[in-house]
Amino acid sequence: MTRTHRTLETKDVRPGTEVVLAGWVSRRRDLGSLIFVDLRDRSGIVQLVFDTAKGTTKTAMELGDELRSEYVLTVQGTVELRDEKSVNPKLETGRVEVVVKELQILNGSKTPPFYIQNDVDVDETVRLRHRYLDLRRPQMQQMLMLRHRVNQSLRSYLNEQEFVEVETPILTKSTPEGARDYLVPSRLQTGSFYALPQSPQLFKQLLMVSGLERYYQFARCFRDEDLRADRQPEFTQLDIEQSFVPLETFQSMMEEMLQRVFQDVLGVEVQRPFLRMSYAEAMDTYGSDKPDLRFGMPIVRLDEAVADTAFRVFKDAIAAGGTVRALVAPGCAGYSRKQVDDLTKFVAPYGLKGLATVAVTEDGIKSSIAKFLTDDEMQRLVSAAGAGTGDLILIAAAEISVVRQALGALRLHLGEDLQLIDENIYKFLWVVDFPLLSYDEEEGRYVAEHHPFTMPKWEDLDKLESDPGSVRAQAYDMVLNGYEIGGGSMRIYQREVQERMFRALGFTMEEARKQFGFLLDAFEYGTPPHGGIAFGLDRLVMIMGHGKSLRDCIAFPKTSSGTDLLMSAPSGVSEAQLDVLHLSLRKGKPVEPLV
Repeated sequence: MTRTHRTLETKDVRPGTEVVLAGWVSRRRDLGSLIFVDLRDRSGIVQLVFDTAKGTTKTAMELGDELRSEYVLTVQGTVELRDEKSVNPKLETGRVEVVVKELQILNGSKTPPFYIQNDVDVDETVRLRHRYLDLRRPQMQQMLMLRHRVNQSLRSYLNEQEFVEVETPILTKSTPEGARDYLVPSRLQTGSFYALPQSPQLFKQLLMVSGLERYYQFARCFRDEDLRADRQPEFTQLDIEQSFVPLETFQSMMEEMLQRVFQDVLGVEVQRPFLRMSYAEAMDTYGSDKPDLRFGMPIVRLDEAVADTAFRVFKDAIAAGGTVRALVAPGCAGYSRKQVDDLTKFVAPYGLKGLATVAVTEDGIKSSIAKFLTDDEMQRLVSAAGAGTGDLILIAAAEISVVRQALGALRLHLGEDLQLIDENIYKFLWVVDFPLLSYDEEEGRYVAEHHPFTMPKWEDLDKLESDPGSVRAQAYDMVLNGYEIGGGSMRIYQREVQERMFRALGFTMEEARKQFGFLLDAFEYGTPPHGGIAFGLDRLVMIMGHGKSLRDCIAFPKTSSGTDLLMSAPSGVSEAQLDVLHLSLRKGKPVEPLV
């Protein structure tokens, strides 16, 4: 039997139409003279009915009695309307059923280790060990289909704009100034190593030197770094580079591309232009360079309001060059002592020793620091915070970096806890004017905030040698709902500027030429001004599909420790394989694989 329809298509065919379907048994119910089977394929589920009174053959009825969950089969039958009492509104095909005439069992199945259904309550390690079964769940199939549609929409837009898709090498050169590389030993060049690319950055800049003008690639990238829910050791980014285009024009084009994708895939109308916010403003107002703008609750400065108080905690923090800042939690004035203590425990890992609280109630102000402030000082504090009746002010006093980080995290925690976040809203933002460099105390030198090929803002270029920490970058991140989904910059394209950048990073010219001589040489052959961006495709799909982690939108992901439970990777290799590569392992305590 050759399949004629998918299960979802049965809802649109004329009753009495004969169809051939194929798929997996999702559920089976045996009522003796009647057998009901939910047949699942990629498109959905439809109910099959085995009933000799309606034409099911004796052989098909006997085979129907053998069916169990996840058997794969093909059936021939007739589409019929269900009677009104048996309509299933939870199924798209719930108004029809297929009365089976013939059945062929294509393959049996062991009892699966978990139910093949959405929101299954099972340990994730079990799901990942049996990922081929996990991917049968409708929500996983829908996520992969969403990812496919996102890819198609992105490609369509870029092709229309005359970008050219180019593949760049996977085996490349290890370079400093980034995360740890994954290294691949060379068999033919003993003692030498390739590196898997952390991004195609250098190659796409060389493509601009080549005169290609507009390039894109769905690039596989690899970074050997500590993982979390929104990170994977290998990931996919949409890599884009363009020559001869001003920054504002390029950003507008990227906005239009994302607007197209959300319309094509979700039917959501994204408003342009996207909001722009400086790095300094984002950190001051939200304690993060990727603020979630789906709700308010900004961080407010109280330095001036409390400058004259006798409260030592505030006075000492300001005198030491720190700050006093606060969050106003709406409607939380009635929080119990335990609830406030829980918030204090929450911020402790960020280096904050405590939180002062001020509750604005209908009966007046109640505060943990009331005895340290006069009534006038307390009123100035409440006014500066912008709090109203029913609100709770949460105050932090410490170093600026500690206060920002702690209150930024607390803001997100409260946003979720107070249910202030609407998951169906998409808030885009450009964060701009990043610092070009930051000082690394451990290394005793400046390091690049983005990468060493980022162009400084022209008005700051003269400070690259005299005051490198104050130089701003022509860099920009696209943020969506509290996630950085893309990061890019205008690039250095003149050799003299690139050499100055390397010197600011502590490179000698000999070291720079050894690592990046090919790039410096290329800059001497008419390199155009250019810039670009890389979008985290996995992260974008996760947000669009309301996934909880990147593993929800990658077909075969790794665990949080970088382990592939399905393939049991990484794994050991034989002595013969090591000998070919002229490698040997240090003797020592064997490392147990992590889950």
